[in-house]
This record gives sequence, structure tokens and C-alpha cells, in this order.
Amino acid sequence: MTNSLTDPAQNSLLTPARIGTLDLPNRLVMAPLTRNRAHADGVPSELMVRHYADRASAGLIIAEGTTPNAVGQTYPNIPGIHTDAQEAGWRRVTDAVRARGGRMFLQLQHGGRNGHPDTSGHVPLAPSPIALPEDVETPSGPQPAPVPREMTAGDIRETIADFAGAARRAVAAGFEGVEVHGANGQLLQQFLAENTNHRTDGYGGAPEQRVRFAVEVVRAVAEAVGPERVGLRISPNVTVNGMAEGDTYAIYRALVTELAGDGLAYLHIVYADQDPELLKELRGIWPGTLIGNPVLTREDVAGDGGLRKGGLLHAAGADLIALGRGFLANPDLVERLREGAPLNLVRDKYLMYTGGETGYNDYPARARAAA
Repeated sequence: MTNSLTDPAQNSLLTPARIGTLDLPNRLVMAPLTRNRAHADGVPSELMVRHYADRASAGLIIAEGTTPNAVGQTYPNIPGIHTDAQEAGWRRVTDAVRARGGRMFLQLQHGGRNGHPDTSGHVPLAPSPIALPEDVETPSGPQPAPVPREMTAGDIRETIADFAGAARRAVAAGFEGVEVHGANGQLLQQFLAENTNHRTDGYGGAPEQRVRFAVEVVRAVAEAVGPERVGLRISPNVTVNGMAEGDTYAIYRALVTELAGDGLAYLHIVYADQDPELLKELRGIWPGTLIGNPVLTREDVAGDGGLRKGGLLHAAGADLIALGRGFLANPDLVERLREGAPLNLVRDKYLMYTGGETGYNDYPARARAAA
């Protein structure tokens, strides 16, 4: 199926934009996509260099979730940004993307309870000693998730410092900025949600206290590299990785209000259109750039990569639109959408835990497809 840019809301997604001090050629953001193609030591591979460079025409690339310390590793072959070798590996990626005119932020992701000693070499840390209620991937395959160790006050301080240190390394590696991952059941959301945070200190209890850790992480990162280089990703109502937030409106009202005056680069909302009332409220609170990730069916992705849903979300208040599978299957997604060209279809096989080119770097650009 071909796509159409006759709708003004869709057409506007290909117009220039700006976040912080960074100019973007279009409003389409490549969403962070975990694909487990790093080396076992967390160093980005040459596969990743090519993958991101091929997608440099995105308005902004947000690189996949990358661990700020060893204990925060979630799955095998996830990249890190806490060693010199990892930093050097990411420099190869950003150099390749910049050579093609692209721009990148790096997502900083601490998995909290979503890890395993067989993967990271550490017992996972979390707000409370409550295990993930499902298996977790390890180098030897899926295993039951271990009970994490409850973070002490010292663990919290060290983790916040690790996020800040990782942000400094990311900028040194050539990224324009970083996105703090507060979504999808990772550590920050584990502090936000009532089913994973049973703490009785200043980081637990009422929503205003459960947001404290996320606020402190974001502010430490902003102090380290500048608020104009920092975004925050959230996923209200998303239940992945066993999340049950409980009082979603109160949580995100408190979190976004607390950070609204900090001058951050953007707020990134996962599945932003699944709750139009919450989106409207957060848009009203947030004064800066808002990135929206639309809910897409398989048919949406196959039809236009998410362009129509993205246009509707843009009209509802999102400044930029983050797309995942459209960019995965189409390294030249922006060019195809601009020209109304057919799209490659996403293949569900080989998405994760497989390694290699297949399902990662073997999706052809249009010129190669024509040839």
C-alpha cells in the first residue's frame, strides 16, 4: 500500500522543527528499539553502526535503551555507556550518523528488577523486593526472574550519580543529548507504580513521593549535561513488565508538573493517544516539546508506517512523532513517506535475541529494492 501526504496534519510531519538548541529537518523520530545487537560486554557492534547510519534521515534518532551501570542491565547483548570501550563504540555510531547528516539522543535505561545475575553478574536492584512476575531473558534462555534487592539510600544516591555519569559519557561519545527512560516497567517506572514500590521512606507512599526518584535522576542528568540536552520518556497506563500504577493521573500530574519548569528538551509519551484526556492534561502542563508515540496496529504499520495515526496525534498536541517498526523495516522511511512510495513490511521473526543482519540490516532502502 502507498501512503498519502494530502492531509495537512500528515504533511506537517515532514516540516522542520526544533528541540532545545537542535534543529530537526522533520518531525519524525526514530523511537528507541531494543534489538540486542551489541557485543556481550555492552560495546556497540558494527551492525549497530550501519543500522543507525542507514536511518540518519529521521528528524531525530533516539538510540536504544543503554545501561548507565552494570547492575542496571536487562537482557543479553544490551549496550552500555559506563566503560571507556562502550563510549568508544558509541562514538563510531554517532560519527557514522553525523556523516550522513543525522542527529542522535541516547536513551539511558536502568532495568531495575528486570535483570538476572546470569546476564549482569549482579542481583538486580529495585524500589522494593518484588520480583517480575514472568521469565526474564538470559544468555542461556528465559529464566524465572529473581527477587531484587531493595535499594538502600546509598544505592539510590549511587544510581542517580551513575545516570549523570552515563549522560556525560554519552555527550562525550557524540550524542546531542540523552533520554531518561522512565517508561515500560524499567527502574524509574518501578518507583512510580504502586505495585512495585512499597517503600515507607521519602521515595514511597503518595504519588508526590513516588515521583521523587525520577525527578532526582532527571535533574542530576540535566545538571551534568544541560537541561536542553535531556528528555524524559514516560508510559502512563502501560502494563508491560508487570506494571500496575494504580493512580496514573495523580502520578503523571505530579511528575510532569514538577519538571515542567526545568527547561528540558522534551517529554516523550509512549502510546500517547490511548488516553486522550490524559494527553490533553499533560500537554496543558508541559510547556516544551512533546514527542508522542502513537498506538499502531499491524495494518497501520504495513499501510503507511504510522503516518496517519501520527498526523492525528500531531493535531492533538504532539510536536514530534516517534515511530518504531516503520523505521526498523524502512531505513529510508522519511524519503518513502515524502514520495508516497511503498513500504517494506515488518517481519516479526528475528526481532530480538537472535543477532546478525537478518531482521535488522537486511531491510532494503528503496534504491536497493529497485535495483
